[in-house]
Amino acid sequence: MEKQQSALLAETIDEILDQLITVEGNPFSVPTSTPIELVDNDQLEAVQEQFRTGSMSLGWDPTTAQVVIEAYAITDADDDESLDEGRANATEMLLVRMPVGTARAFAKRTREIVDAGRPTCPLCGYPIDTSGHICTLPEA
Repeated sequence: MEKQQSALLAETIDEILDQLITVEGNPFSVPTSTPIELVDNDQLEAVQEQFRTGSMSLGWDPTTAQVVIEAYAITDADDDESLDEGRANATEMLLVRMPVGTARAFAKRTREIVDAGRPTCPLCGYPIDTSGHICTLPEA
């Protein structure tokens, strides 16, 4: 996943959980912050890339009380077709199901990792290297 995808995923997970808290008669106990037993400050390990994430879907499964993430591999079809058609042709997909506490912890940890990375240029959105940055503004 790209940094921007990770940041948006964490933000959207928190939005879903915050909405669940406000649902009247909600039978699920949704934490407002990361439960202490799920705080993860361990060193990150290198992972081998299986595929690059293109489109994703995020949802809530009330039957299992879990946040559901589907991450689809980028395919050549993504360049030529709509997202729905690209998903139908996708051969690789990562499916993740997380209980609400784990989802809160995942969102928090993801934001921490994204925030620890290189800052982004407010003009072009690309990362600013420590050696400097040549801003390439998008053409109008």
